[in-house]
Amino acid sequence: MKPLHVALAVVVAAVWGVNFVVIDVGLRDFPPLLFSAVRFLLAALPAVFFVGRPGGAWRWVITVGITLGIMKFGMLFIGMHAGLPPGLASLVLQGQAVFTVLIAAVLLKERASRMQIVGMAIASMGIVLAGLDSTAGTLAGFLLVVGAAACWGLSNIAMRKAGPPDTFRFMVWVRVVPPIPLALLSVPFEGWEADLRALRDLNLSGVGAALYVAWGATLFGFAAWGYLLRTYNAPTVAPFSLLVPIFGLAAAWIFQGERMTALTFCATALVIAVIAVGMVRRSKKPVVPETEPKAVTAAAP
Repeated sequence: MKPLHVALAVVVAAVWGVNFVVIDVGLRDFPPLLFSAVRFLLAALPAVFFVGRPGGAWRWVITVGITLGIMKFGMLFIGMHAGLPPGLASLVLQGQAVFTVLIAAVLLKERASRMQIVGMAIASMGIVLAGLDSTAGTLAGFLLVVGAAACWGLSNIAMRKAGPPDTFRFMVWVRVVPPIPLALLSVPFEGWEADLRALRDLNLSGVGAALYVAWGATLFGFAAWGYLLRTYNAPTVAPFSLLVPIFGLAAAWIFQGERMTALTFCATALVIAVIAVGMVRRSKKPVVPETEPKAVTAAAP
């Protein structure tokens, strides 16, 4: 990868890592599904009126909106609300790197190198250790976040298949999909009284959290990540997401005093090891996307 693209991947990881603490703050003011609906509404409006058409097939806009917006974030927010701490959530969610490579192999016939496969196995071991450290009262939260990681991996592959010429514009339109379904799901599962109370008693911490996750983590983060996935193969880009728990655990420790156990340290060490393994590439040249979506989606990872 070019140094500038490496730096971009690290910045995205930092924004996403801190995002877990911000989500935890927001969940104190919002029910989880409503919070997710609000973040996507803020991410879509008013930007959708200024960016033009998404530039890709509408079916991919809807597919990514469902898998990433409704499924991934719905499960993540509910899992954290169920008790999984933000630092551990940031680590467990990085199972998406494993799911991305596995789904790419099945659906796109993209082959990872032997070293990258070893790296994914090490990452899986780290996530299992994190799960063992978090199941005291939060087993449901842990399983929900694992499910969120699988949905994120699926959405990564959908982004590659979409191959939008303008990733930012595409992602703005993706944000239009989740708000109404998430808000409708919130009514029967969380209660309209709780929803109305959260909106009525909204304070600065809730507003700030919603703006950060909407504009920082959502618009900037996924636009940049989608660009990297279009430019390089999935096994090369996916390991950078494993930096997210480093920033996430550090932010949780600094701002919330989240306890770091021996198992957490071991799990984190295993996950960090995958970064070096994931940087081993099968090809030295990055995939240069062309103007036609077909050329982008045909790029070998």
